[in-house]
Amino acid sequence: MSTGLNVESIVAETGAPSEAPRETLDVRDLGPPKPLANTLERLVELDDGTVLVQLNDRAPQHLYPKLDDRGYEYATVERDGVTVTTVWRP
Repeated sequence: MSTGLNVESIVAETGAPSEAPRETLDVRDLGPPKPLANTLERLVELDDGTVLVQLNDRAPQHLYPKLDDRGYEYATVERDGVTVTTVWRP
């Protein structure tokens, strides 16, 4: 991935399970509501033990309540103009 970021070290800051498999979804170039829709669609496809790592150009404020409603844990870290949100099942 050519983000120029050390995504692994950022994910380690979020509290997501460190040994879990990861899927990365880069939605930085998508206009609303595609980042929200694509993230929710991807979560449905993933195994419960997989951590989704979303790369975005802003904090996904509309995603958080939907994750709460569905029972996910999540954390967001902003670094060098990229917002990294990890999503996982507790």
